Amino acid sequence: MRSRRPRHTPEEDHENLDRWLVSYADFITLLFAFFVVMYALSTINEGKYRVLSESLNIAFRSLVTDQKAVVASGPPVAPPVIVPAPPAPAKEVDDARSQRRSRMRNMARDIMDALAPLVREGKVRVLETSRGVTVEINDSVLFAPGQARLETPSVSALEAVGAVLAASEYPITIEGHTDNIPIRTAQFPSNWELSAMRATTVLRLFADVGVDPNKLTAIGYGEQRPVESNDTVEGRARNRRVSILIDSMAPESPSEVLEELTAAPRARVP
Repeated sequence: MRSRRPRHTPEEDHENLDRWLVSYADFITLLFAFFVVMYALSTINEGKYRVLSESLNIAFRSLVTDQKAVVASGPPVAPPVIVPAPPAPAKEVDDARSQRRSRMRNMARDIMDALAPLVREGKVRVLETSRGVTVEINDSVLFAPGQARLETPSVSALEAVGAVLAASEYPITIEGHTDNIPIRTAQFPSNWELSAMRATTVLRLFADVGVDPNKLTAIGYGEQRPVESNDTVEGRARNRRVSILIDSMAPESPSEVLEELTAAPRARVP
């Protein structure tokens, strides 16, 4: 008996042919979904991107400018360190001032003792000022009117003053003063010359009795510094005087002005 091979039905043949389409469709779907996700992730907000780009450009330009400035100016130079001098203790300053004042008063007392008769007559005044001690001597004690030669009785009195000043370490300034009555002679064309010559005469006497000439200065003020009014006889007599200033202030060390002006830049006036 001949055996028969089973036959396939049309439904079974169609099912076998279309089965691969399911897997292919799934693959295409997944691939599409993948590209959609990738596209979504690659989308950029243009506005935010523009702001970020401008900020980065500004930052990089500023950094480059700062680096160029540092290269052009070289390495920074540290400012000089100024170490202030330690202040002198207050007690030492007070003690030095007290000792100086005590020496000045002792000197004033010695001068008053040397000129005691003239002090009693009102011809000599001893004054204490902020600069030291000033001895005012009326010119009638020292000079004849219109003259710059010392009268003989006044020489011994000035020599006694010079002996006190010789022991002093302070600078001494001798000032000549006159009243406002003009003088016109061959020797003294004006009160300037008369006052200066009288101050110089006293200076030379002090130098002769042992006062260090390096500490002596003579100045003639004429009638420019009156202490009383020149409208009265008494006032004019008071203004004709020789003042001896014993200066307790230590002279300062001079500095060259030209060097300071050359070193410092000149300020521009707007």
